[in-house]
Amino acid sequence: MTSRRALVVEDERTINDALADRLRAEGYTVDQAFDGPSAVDIATARHPDVVLLDVMLPGYDGLEVCRRIQADRPVPVLMLTARDDEADLLVGLGVGADDYLTKPFSMREVVARVSALLRRVERAAALVDQRPAALEVGGVRLDPGTRRTTVTGEAVHLTPTEFDLLLCLAREAGQVLSRERLLREVWDWGDAWASASATRTVDSHVKALRSKVGAARIRTVHGVGYALEDLP
Repeated sequence: MTSRRALVVEDERTINDALADRLRAEGYTVDQAFDGPSAVDIATARHPDVVLLDVMLPGYDGLEVCRRIQADRPVPVLMLTARDDEADLLVGLGVGADDYLTKPFSMREVVARVSALLRRVERAAALVDQRPAALEVGGVRLDPGTRRTTVTGEAVHLTPTEFDLLLCLAREAGQVLSRERLLREVWDWGDAWASASATRTVDSHVKALRSKVGAARIRTVHGVGYALEDLP
């Protein structure tokens, strides 16, 4: 099997080298960048399968790097941030990041998150090949084959994670899905990752999704999870 290629973008060399060494030990081919412009250049030239991207970088910050590499070609991005500020996290998700980790983090969790991102990419590609039927719930139409979404006839751009999350909710419209179940089915995480930070990942993505499809369409059941409402 061809080795997966990862790009690690982190200006702190010790952290960058530690991430790169661990990923290489897991069988990845790894490129390293220590500033924003280099990250964009390497992503354009090497076409990584996944990007681990620090938010605070010299040159371009991580958000600008994410915008630029996603404009070139879709690639799963795991944001690495020293801040646990919700506004920052939502901006990161809004520019195309699929997931995020707040520092300090364990290398074991990094590897698990990267593996889960790549499994989701493979699963999405397999779904496209199957040409599944489109699904419509209360004015929201999702086409799993083309990965396109419209809300009351208007096209809406969703990140890959947002699309998978909305599709999961739409398949059981009106039913409350727990955060733990969403983590398993959308993020492909096992129960071992159902921590407070993991469930906050779900909450942040739901908030970003609401801003695109309408807040009233996704109902919160406090302490349990979320449901997609079949609005008239």
